[in-house]
Amino acid sequence: MTEDLKKLLQKELQLLEDASQVLEYSFAKCSKIGLKADYSPEELESFESLCSRFARLSDIMTQKIFRLLAEIALEQPGTVRDRINRAEKWNLIETADDFVSIRIVRNDIAHEYLPEAIRDIFKKVMGLTPALLKAVDLTKSYCSRL
Repeated sequence: MTEDLKKLLQKELQLLEDASQVLEYSFAKCSKIGLKADYSPEELESFESLCSRFARLSDIMTQKIFRLLAEIALEQPGTVRDRINRAEKWNLIETADDFVSIRIVRNDIAHEYLPEAIRDIFKKVMGLTPALLKAVDLTKSYCSRL
């Protein structure tokens, strides 16, 4: 690995760490609130922050980290699905299916505006956040061996 790629990986891993910490904070806060039919404005704000942080962290993983690791391995980044499949092969994530679901929910977060659909997104984000955070740990462990 070149010195430039090493520095870039360190920078991206710090970004990953920072994003995972704020997601963990939001996840803990929303876990205390719990899933329900109606939320106060303050609770909605907490869940919307959770969703934003979830989407950001999933983007960092798929668009930055997985792409950079492919470059380091002298492979073509390929499609998002290619990067997810490679991440599973390299044990950066537990299952490709979970990460495909994470990606779908990330897209839903970016494009959904109906209140009843947003509550469904909250439920999905709460269910998938542990898998996303686990992927961060697996990825950091993998990168420490490079």
